[in-house]
Amino acid sequence: MTASKSFLRELDEAVLRGTAESREKALWYATDMLMVGRYTDEEIWTFGDVIGRLADAIEIAARARLARRLADTARAPVNVVKKLAFDDSIDVAGPILQNSEQLDAKTLISNIRTKSQPHLLAISKRKSIPSVVTDELVTRGNREVLSSVVANDGASFSDFGFLHTIHRSADDSILAESLGLRKDIPRPMFQQLIAKASADVRRKLAQERPDLVGEIQPSVIEATGALQSKFGPATEKYFTAKRVVTARHQLGELNETLILDYARTHKIEETTVGLALMCSLQFTAVERALADPEMTLILAKAKKFEWETAMALLFLGAREGRIKASALEGMKDEFARLNAKTCREVLSFYQSRKHAASEPFDRRRLPQLHSI
Repeated sequence: MTASKSFLRELDEAVLRGTAESREKALWYATDMLMVGRYTDEEIWTFGDVIGRLADAIEIAARARLARRLADTARAPVNVVKKLAFDDSIDVAGPILQNSEQLDAKTLISNIRTKSQPHLLAISKRKSIPSVVTDELVTRGNREVLSSVVANDGASFSDFGFLHTIHRSADDSILAESLGLRKDIPRPMFQQLIAKASADVRRKLAQERPDLVGEIQPSVIEATGALQSKFGPATEKYFTAKRVVTARHQLGELNETLILDYARTHKIEETTVGLALMCSLQFTAVERALADPEMTLILAKAKKFEWETAMALLFLGAREGRIKASALEGMKDEFARLNAKTCREVLSFYQSRKHAASEPFDRRRLPQLHSI
């Protein structure tokens, strides 16, 4: 203990009085001693303070060499590691950002928000990336960063991360294909990706991900053709329902309780018109959403409906009005897991497409609702 303190004092004097050459020699000597010695956390921190000040006084090439040496060292002084991670030179920061396990999520997020795209690219290549860091990368990163993190199997994606990346992949077939190949992409997100993808990407993903494409093909891929409506807006029942429900909406009486009542009494047109008004969506969009259990759950969660209401909507859209008990239990669990904020973001996004200037309604856009 005493010897190490004495050694560190000598190093400290080298920082204050030494030449540039002697400081660099002192840096490597201190680093070597740190690597082979057994020191307390307090001593390691003191080493870090000295090494950090030595690093400030040396050239970029020497700092880059130091970064490469400390990047894979579990006992590297965290104060030095963080200093190097925020170096403006990517030659210095890169090895630390990509490899050091000393950097926590908070530090990585701060780096993403304040440093350059090459810094973000280095972070996107880390062996393991928590979802809170991935969220920042997909929001702030350029195309190269986005492609890198999507291709990284060690990166965890939140619902928001998947949703945002899907939006950004709209005009990038390579990114869309890479995203579709991720083994952790949830089925709802995959369905939305397929709905937005080009025909070529859909064809490739159909070959690469038969486990997902096979399940969603009726509701997405075949939806690009003419889909016959179950009850449609061209019937007398529809016009009657629209008039009645719109009137109640104008009186402020359209709420979850009324939707539940409509659904329980199998008033399909009234339920659909009511949801369309509450969600600010096209009638046909809600019509198709009710035909898909997961879409139904997303709309219900976005509007903060209780499970009782969501269940009534599920039975309304079910074939012959029947759902197996085991399937219903699974839907209840899924409804509980759905992220309400993300569901509202999906609903908001689809609403914005509805109101886009001079853009005709396209049935193929409906699966964009299918996200959590």
